[in-house]
Amino acid sequence: MSIWQLIKEDVQCVFERDPAARHVFDVLTCYSGVHALLFHRLNHWLWGRGMRWPARFLGNIARWLTGIEIHPGATIGRRFFVDHGTGVVIGETAEIGDDVTLYQGVTLGGRTLNEGKRHPTLGNNVVVGAGAKILGPFTVGEDARIGSNAVVLHPVPSGATVVGVPGKIVRCRERDSRCLELVRKKAKIQQQQFDAYGVAGEIDDPLESAVESLQQQVADLRAELDRLNKKTG
Repeated sequence: MSIWQLIKEDVQCVFERDPAARHVFDVLTCYSGVHALLFHRLNHWLWGRGMRWPARFLGNIARWLTGIEIHPGATIGRRFFVDHGTGVVIGETAEIGDDVTLYQGVTLGGRTLNEGKRHPTLGNNVVVGAGAKILGPFTVGEDARIGSNAVVLHPVPSGATVVGVPGKIVRCRERDSRCLELVRKKAKIQQQQFDAYGVAGEIDDPLESAVESLQQQVADLRAELDRLNKKTG
């Protein structure tokens, strides 16, 4: 695929994911995520041909202009969209598939100073909500959703929705055996769709669910204790 076709797709996908986009000129002149991606396409090309300093220098220029930091070494697929964008950081060894959407404040970072793979890999059609942190050299499976402000430190199976700190799986989109095993009987199966900010509709907070479960257990114990007291009295 030519670079021009790639850029055309990068621009066109904005209309599919942001209802505020009005026309191509609007996208090309007013969308910092598109500007950052256009810079990255060039910087990654330079990086791959051994021109490391020019790539890093232009990357710093792009960060200054857009508020989005993408290391030239990061690999980004087709139709990538950063909505709003300010504060997004994508590390050197991050790998991003096709049709991925990130919102503002997202970090694809590492947790080690060792060389080699240290940043996450995002599969196709992943949505990462505002402020989420995905840290480490693991894979977030296809069609996964990472809720706003989640901190993800472990692999995410395909089709899962993760929320909370630390991130917990609260929903499965498809009948993926690994995902269903992790969420057990509380999994909620839904049809695939685009989810703004990584969360669709009403979704359970894992901490709230845990508190409700404890409250129910306490109520059950009290009822059992009352029953025993009546029996012995």
